[in-house]
Amino acid sequence: MSVVKQDPRNSTALTGNEAVAQAMRQIEPDVVAAYPITPQTEIVQIFSTYVSDGLVNTEYVPVESEHSAMSATVGSAASGARSMTATSANGLALMWEILYIASGTRLPIVMPVVNRALSGPINIHCDHSDAMGARDSGWIQLFSENAQEAYDNMFQAVRIAEHPDVRLPAMVCLDGFIISHGMENVFTLEDNAIREFIGDYMIERSLLDVEQPMTLGPLDLQDFYFEHKRAEAEAMVRSKKVIQSIAEEYEKLSGRSYGLFEEYKLDDAEIAIVVLGSTAGTARYTIDQLRAQGIKVGMLKLRVFRPFPFEELKQALAHVNVIGVMDRADSFSSIGGPLFSELRAVMYDSETRPLITNYIYGLGGRDINPRLIEQMVRELADVQEAGRLNQYVNYLGVRE
Repeated sequence: MSVVKQDPRNSTALTGNEAVAQAMRQIEPDVVAAYPITPQTEIVQIFSTYVSDGLVNTEYVPVESEHSAMSATVGSAASGARSMTATSANGLALMWEILYIASGTRLPIVMPVVNRALSGPINIHCDHSDAMGARDSGWIQLFSENAQEAYDNMFQAVRIAEHPDVRLPAMVCLDGFIISHGMENVFTLEDNAIREFIGDYMIERSLLDVEQPMTLGPLDLQDFYFEHKRAEAEAMVRSKKVIQSIAEEYEKLSGRSYGLFEEYKLDDAEIAIVVLGSTAGTARYTIDQLRAQGIKVGMLKLRVFRPFPFEELKQALAHVNVIGVMDRADSFSSIGGPLFSELRAVMYDSETRPLITNYIYGLGGRDINPRLIEQMVRELADVQEAGRLNQYVNYLGVRE
C-alpha cells in the first residue's frame, strides 16, 4: 500500500455525519439496519441514498426502533454478513439489552455513535452520557476529535472488530452537532484502497451453514456462562495490541498516525489535561496561549476508552504534578465522572502519584471555550503550588 500525501487538493468539505456515511459507503457492509435519531439521522439517511442509487450492494433494513435495529444487526452478523448500524443517546439506551447480546455472542458489528445527552430532561445536544452508560457492555469504544478522525476510525474499527483475536463489536464515537454537523476539510481515500485495507469478512462459522449446524445465543447458566464472560474479557485485553497494529498499518496507507491516545506538549508538562473528543481542539489552542505565559501545561487526548489503556496512561502521566480530568458526563456516584474514576484508579499505583481532580463540563451541549479551560488550568496551578486538593469534583461552566 502506498502512502497518500495530505495534499489539500485531495480534501473534501464534509460534516462529520457525511464523513461517516462516506466511510460506510466505502466499507460497503452487507447489511445496515437502522432507525433515525437526532443528531445521527443524517448518517443513515445519506447512506440510504447510496443504497437507492445503487452505489453500494447493501441490504438496507428500515426498522421500527433502535432495539429492532440492533436485533436485526445481530441476526445478520450471526449469519455471516458484515453488518452495521448507527445511533445516538436514547436510541443507544433502547438497544441496551441487545448490546450485551452482540458482544457476548462475539459479533464484530461496527456502530457509529453520535454522542448526545440522555434524557431527561429532553436534550438533543452533545455530552458523553450515552457512550459512558455503555462502557461496560463489552464493546470497543473509539472516540473522535473531528470529522477526519471519525472517518479514519470507521475503517480501523472494522478491522479491529473482525480480527480473529478480538471478535467484539465496536463503537466509533463522535460529538453530536460539534462534529456531526460541523463542516471541515476531510482527506478521503480511494475506494479501492479501502477495500484492500478492510478485505472480505470471513466468519469462522455461520448460523446458515447447514453442513456445520450450531445454536447461537442459547440459554447459558452456571455451567458455562462464567467461562464465556472470561473469554470475552480476554478478547478485550487482546484488542489493545490489535488496535495498535492496525493503526500502524493504516498510517502506511493514509499517512495519518493514530494510537491509544495522543500527547500534546506533555513531555515537559507539570500540569496535564486529560480529555475525550472534540474538546481536545479547544484545549490545544488554550495550551498554546498558556505556554506563552510560562505555564507548563500539556494534554493527553484519549482515543481508545475501551479497552482502557491503563499501563500506557500510567507511564505517560507519571511525571506530571497535577492532572485535571475532563468528563463530559457525570456518573452521579458523588466521586466524579467515569473517566476520572478510572484514571484515578490507574494512577493509584504510580510511584509519583500525581494529584488528580475532576472537571465535569459541557453537559447537554453547554459550550466549552478557551476561557473556561484557562480557568481550569489556573486552578490546577494553584493545586500544584499548594500541594493538595481542596475537592475532587468540580463543575466547569455551570451557573451557581
